[in-house]
Amino acid sequence: MRQIILDTETTGLETSQDHRIIEIGCVELIDRRITDSHWHRYINPDREIDAGAFEVHGISDESIKDKPRFHEIAHEFIDYIDGAELIIHNAPFDVGFLDHEFAKLDGNRRSVGQYCTVLDTLLMARQKHPGQKNSLDALCKRYDIDNSQRSLHGALLDARILADVYLIMTGGQTALSLDEAGSESSLGGRSGQPGAIERKGPLPLWVASAASEKAHIEYLEFIRQQSSEAARE
Repeated sequence: MRQIILDTETTGLETSQDHRIIEIGCVELIDRRITDSHWHRYINPDREIDAGAFEVHGISDESIKDKPRFHEIAHEFIDYIDGAELIIHNAPFDVGFLDHEFAKLDGNRRSVGQYCTVLDTLLMARQKHPGQKNSLDALCKRYDIDNSQRSLHGALLDARILADVYLIMTGGQTALSLDEAGSESSLGGRSGQPGAIERKGPLPLWVASAASEKAHIEYLEFIRQQSSEAARE
C-alpha cells in the first residue's frame, strides 16, 4: 500500500482571497514503512505573503521569487501522488488549496479526489482523543515525538513529523496517559496505575539496511539545513 504524507505552506488562510501555495512537502510510506523517496518544492505564488503567514513559516517573498509557478511543477506533483492515499493533518485546508491551484490549470477544473483518496489525521485524532488538543505539536507531545526542530513550520519537516505521528497513532497502541494539562489517567493495565499503556500485540521492530541508514542521515541533515535557512530569512 502506497501512502503519501503531505503538508503545504501558503501565502494566507483563504482561497476566496486567492491565497496560494508556496511550499509542498511529501514523504512516502510503502506498507507502513517510510521510504527514501520524498517530494519537496517551493513555489512562486505571484502574490505577496501575508505577514501572519510569514510569522508561521518564515518563508519570505524574496526567497521564492525565483521558484517555479505551480503550473510548471503540477504534472510532476500529480505523477508523484497519483494513486496513493494522501495523509494530511487538517486535510480540508490543504486539499482546498490544492484544488484551488488545480482549478487554475489550463482552465480545466481538476481536484485531488481525481488522483487520490485522503485520510485526515486531525479527524482521526479527534475521534481517538476527544476533548483534547490535537494539533501536530500536541500529538508530538502526547506520543513523545521529538519536534524540537519545529520552531517554524515547514512543509517537508511537518510531513516527516506527521509520518511518525500517524504510524504511532495507528500502530496498535493507545496514547500515553498524560493529557495536555499534565494530569494522569489510566489507559489500560491494572486499576490505580496511572501511565499504564495498553499494547495490542508486540511492537514491530524494523532494522534498517546500511544504505537506508545512510540515506536517513542525509535526509535529516537536509531537513536541518532547510529549517536553518527558513529561520534566517
